[in-house]
Amino acid sequence: MTDLPSYYFRIRDNGAAVFRVDTENRQRRIEMDQIAIVNTNRGDYKAHGDHTLTDSDTAAIESWLRDRMDLLAQRDIDDIHRAVDYLNVTTQWAQSKANDAQLDDVTDRLLLAMHDLRSVLVRKKADRLSKGEN
Repeated sequence: MTDLPSYYFRIRDNGAAVFRVDTENRQRRIEMDQIAIVNTNRGDYKAHGDHTLTDSDTAAIESWLRDRMDLLAQRDIDDIHRAVDYLNVTTQWAQSKANDAQLDDVTDRLLLAMHDLRSVLVRKKADRLSKGEN
């Protein structure tokens, strides 16, 4: 049997449930004991139930939390890069393939979403430029 990791992180919305994995029992069964809950929105964790987290528990959770936050940040920026691609594809579709009914269906929603995005981007860029002048 391959060596299993000491901890298992069950991903859930906004974090994970943390389990200590145990195979060192008489039946050689895999036992998982929930020891903590991690919240990636707040970047914190807490012991589950009456458990007291050991130093190794804390180290494993903090390492997983850092790695998970990095992964989620990478996914966010990847999504934005894909959104830029989708905007370009949408422009090409509107110019070359869309019929009047299709354009009527999406034009107002697209214009509002693009106006909202443009307003936020312009404001944020102005904030960054003004910080650079100070």
